[in-house]
Amino acid sequence: MQIPKDGEQTKRETSNVTTIVEFVLLGFSDIPNLHWILFGIFLLMYLTILMCNSIIILITKTDPALQTPMYFFLSNFSFLEICYVTIIIPRMLMDIWTQKGNISLFACATQMCFFLMLGGTECLLLTVMAYDRYVAICKPLQYPLVMNHKVCIQLIVASLITTIPVVIGETCQIFLLPFCGSNTINHFFCDIPPVLKLACGNIFVNEITVHVVAVVFITVPFLLIVVSYGKIISNILKLSSARGRAKAFSTCSSHLIVVVLFFGAGTITYLQPKPHQFQRMGKLISLFYTILIPTLNPMIYTLRNKDIMEALRKLLAKLLT
Repeated sequence: MQIPKDGEQTKRETSNVTTIVEFVLLGFSDIPNLHWILFGIFLLMYLTILMCNSIIILITKTDPALQTPMYFFLSNFSFLEICYVTIIIPRMLMDIWTQKGNISLFACATQMCFFLMLGGTECLLLTVMAYDRYVAICKPLQYPLVMNHKVCIQLIVASLITTIPVVIGETCQIFLLPFCGSNTINHFFCDIPPVLKLACGNIFVNEITVHVVAVVFITVPFLLIVVSYGKIISNILKLSSARGRAKAFSTCSSHLIVVVLFFGAGTITYLQPKPHQFQRMGKLISLFYTILIPTLNPMIYTLRNKDIMEALRKLLAKLLT
């Protein structure tokens, strides 16, 4: 990774004060011998994410057996996953390929804003999916009325709209801070903890804001999901049929695995007491929730779901005939 010198317009000097106008993402410059291996691995994972999620979107839109609220939410979640990783991985691949990590403040702020917006929307959508399972299992007679198509669309739109003003405000608050020290971000994308670490002056208010937003979009949704699944499990255990219990558990287990992985990584990243603690395991944890989990999610949903596997077999049969 080539780190530009001050003369390469990464900083601007005004009245003896050096103000940063460009950041440098260090990425994986500490392991230069593995650059091309990492490039190949990340490119393969990105293509896997695009292909698998696109297949899920296709079969949930075309197979009549999958025209239900659960699969409607799943297809929207898959679309969000594609957007979510596209904010991060192509830029990271370009930095690895060019051995440079220069990124303007505006581009950095834009990346952070969209990443947080999509991540927050996924948190809310996972909560909506848990509520969908709760109504389907605990109130089956009311399910067609409660989760009609109009309500499903409204829940999707609400999940997105809720995050927009909060994330824009959070991003503006961070990038209105002066950055007058080092311009190197020891990370592979513009996430809050490593960027906030470079800010000058008192960042106590920003730290509090980050924690409040994290509680709203991570802790509260996670607690709602836990409550939903507590009621779901209680209701499933009351079923007299062992087959019925197994089927009910199978429809929920995939979603529950995704929730634990996604919210667990988010909690570790954004609810730490101090930003400087991020560097210890920051990159590894970020790779986990920005690349690895999105790669595993389609496999978790498809391999553990008989309806999707059947729809996939039908699709493959049509393509091969």
